[in-house]
Amino acid sequence: MNNFAKLALMAVALAPLPSLAHHSYSMFDMQKTVTMQATVVRFKWQNPHAFIEIDATSRTGTERWAIEMTSPNNLAQEGWRRNSLKPGDRITLWVHPLRSGARGGSYAGVRLPNGSTLGDVS
Repeated sequence: MNNFAKLALMAVALAPLPSLAHHSYSMFDMQKTVTMQATVVRFKWQNPHAFIEIDATSRTGTERWAIEMTSPNNLAQEGWRRNSLKPGDRITLWVHPLRSGARGGSYAGVRLPNGSTLGDVS
């Protein structure tokens, strides 16, 4: 085995294993974006992913949804803060829904109660 192959093998063997454990976004339909009028139930600013729990208005009534976000560090770079959302806030939320049809999705963007927007709201 040549030196380059040995070096490459060592680099792979020493790679941080936790990076292999991170899940993909394959459970979300990233080609579809749903817009919802919602009331914030809870906003969890936590690692590894923040979450928004909402009550969304639908044709059949109110539905409880859980929206997964990226890490607080990434969200802060986008303008989010720990107190950006509070229980009772009325928001417009854009999400990539779960492929399974369950009431959940991946955060795409939000219009906050003050009218400002964060994320992709197109």
